[in-house]
Amino acid sequence: MQDWWERMEGKELKLFCLFTLLYLCGAFLAYLPEAPLWEGMKKIIFSRDALITDYFELAGYGAAFLNAALVFGIGLFHMWYLKVSFTGLTLAALFINAGYALWGKNPVNILPILAGTALYARLHGASLGRYIYTALFGTCLAPFVTEMVFLLPFSRIQNLGIAAAAGIFIGFVLPPLSVHTASMHMGYNLFNVGFSAGILAFIMVSTLKSFGLESEPVMIWRAGRPAGIAAGLYVFFLIAFVYGWFLCRGSFESLVKIMKHPGRAVADFVLMDGAGGTLMNMGLVGSISLTCILLTGGDLSGPVVGAVLTAFGFAAFGAHVKNYVPVLAGVYLSTLMTQFETSTPGIQLASAFAVGLAPIAGQFGVLAGVIAGILHSFLVMCTAPLYGGLNLYNNGFSAGWVAIFMVPMLESFMQQFRGRKRRRT
Repeated sequence: MQDWWERMEGKELKLFCLFTLLYLCGAFLAYLPEAPLWEGMKKIIFSRDALITDYFELAGYGAAFLNAALVFGIGLFHMWYLKVSFTGLTLAALFINAGYALWGKNPVNILPILAGTALYARLHGASLGRYIYTALFGTCLAPFVTEMVFLLPFSRIQNLGIAAAAGIFIGFVLPPLSVHTASMHMGYNLFNVGFSAGILAFIMVSTLKSFGLESEPVMIWRAGRPAGIAAGLYVFFLIAFVYGWFLCRGSFESLVKIMKHPGRAVADFVLMDGAGGTLMNMGLVGSISLTCILLTGGDLSGPVVGAVLTAFGFAAFGAHVKNYVPVLAGVYLSTLMTQFETSTPGIQLASAFAVGLAPIAGQFGVLAGVIAGILHSFLVMCTAPLYGGLNLYNNGFSAGWVAIFMVPMLESFMQQFRGRKRRRT
């Protein structure tokens, strides 16, 4: 048995990611009789992808899960080929891509962005492995690539060429831009590339509008809560938790340690407390996010399932039960004072994506976390039109502004409080 543990060391997360790929393949095979996969994939690849385009509704469950498997597989291949160490950030990058492959990303529209970042790395004399995370997160602007094909007034071939060039430009610009935006929110927004991508998308969309080119809003959403989808997610989260518990040899010590971290980036739980505790935390956060959706009358649409998978992934990189729940509660509390309901699509998504602001609750306490969740729900319902719905990480963009607004004030009050405390003692 000891030999097995030694052979497994450093490979635990690779094995889990490979299992995830097989699990996604099993999901699309389970829905194989529903509709022809090829027809569904054609719809996904050749349709507009602006917010909100639910692949469950557009192409069927089978094609949507096949697309998720392909996008997840592309990310996993890059990690393996580039010999990148599998850490918490790896899991966050892979699972956010798998999640958004249910509503916006596909194997075609992400490739120009990956190529652009590869070009940036080459011109700077570095390996793509140095920027692979920015490249994978940067595929949040994949709908912009698709939109160019439909929006531009030229021939289809010319539009395709310009769309590919736009994707390469996005991938080339995001690495330096994301470095600077991280300092703006000081690590309190886990979705940093979503924030930088929102700024870039706003500039690019505004440029298009000045030439009279404006994308139309999209709202494709599948309502309902299929028992098979819910059961599949709960089983997957349970497997992650049990596997993590097994890696910890039946101990919960590393999970308890994770709960003590504030979560401010960079908080890679795999590097800090090991793969076992991280996987247990992921299973818990994923289950809490899914349960809240079900209890509040939400839908298991492609976007919601994708958001839950994103929360699951970022439970390896900054979010845990203690710092996520206050922000989650703030999102739902906001519905008591606004025109929105808990079943409103934007609120459903904001509840899962509240993990992005979890470090605020971890660093400044429960009340600050609740306020962050409330503000996040206010902003996220208004920001998508700024860039025509072409930044998939709209919640990351909104979370960045919440952090920029709140953190300086919170730090100021904390410093004043500590100063008074020292004077009293």
